[in-house]
Amino acid sequence: MSDIVTAGLLVIGDEILSGRTKDKNIGFIAEYLTNLGIDLKEVRVVSDDEGDIIAALDALRHRYTYVFTTGGIGPTHDDITADSIAKAFGVGIDHHPEVVARFRERWSEQELNEARLRMARIPDGAELIQSATILAPGFKLGNVIVMAGVPSIMQAMMDIVAPKLKSGVRMLSETVRANAREGDIGGPLREIAKAHPDTIIGSYPFTDEDQKPNTHLVVRSRDADKLAAAMAAVKEMLAGLNVTR
Repeated sequence: MSDIVTAGLLVIGDEILSGRTKDKNIGFIAEYLTNLGIDLKEVRVVSDDEGDIIAALDALRHRYTYVFTTGGIGPTHDDITADSIAKAFGVGIDHHPEVVARFRERWSEQELNEARLRMARIPDGAELIQSATILAPGFKLGNVIVMAGVPSIMQAMMDIVAPKLKSGVRMLSETVRANAREGDIGGPLREIAKAHPDTIIGSYPFTDEDQKPNTHLVVRSRDADKLAAAMAAVKEMLAGLNVTR
């Protein structure tokens, strides 16, 4: 469907995989894209390894409308995202004169060392993602949007990129509290899902205020009428339940 815009997310960093750094970006990006009408279909987390980054990037960028990456564009030796993306696209990489000029305004010649200059290396043909409040930029090359791993900087970059992205038909959703356990409603819920193939029905268990097992049912669809029909079927099913929790 041409109305559906999809995305993949590539999280880069040994510190994420080791548990030293707790990822705070996946949830933000997922919600942000959902609000734009873009379906986040896949998330991959890879180490600071060039081969792994390139393999994951190639798998995602050929499958989805957009690929977002976070991490690996800082000043240290293991920040290799920009180089890896340049290799994936088969283009060169060099210090971007506009970025270097901004760095010279911020740092003295002594402070502008090799490590800081690494952050000015941008693949050929990439579009910068920067603002007055973002010193070291991200960039967009093809359908790949490369952003910082630091949450506050990544969020600022998303705000810059968002107006330029294609958006699709937004997914609509409704939620109902089942007052039943998942095992009580699994069978009839499966039948409703089969009868309403243009909707997505999710079941999410939780412990309610009485410390009893309960379930939230979420129905999603891009078509308001189909959403309403599926939700009506769900509510009718719940009304006919005779269960004791």
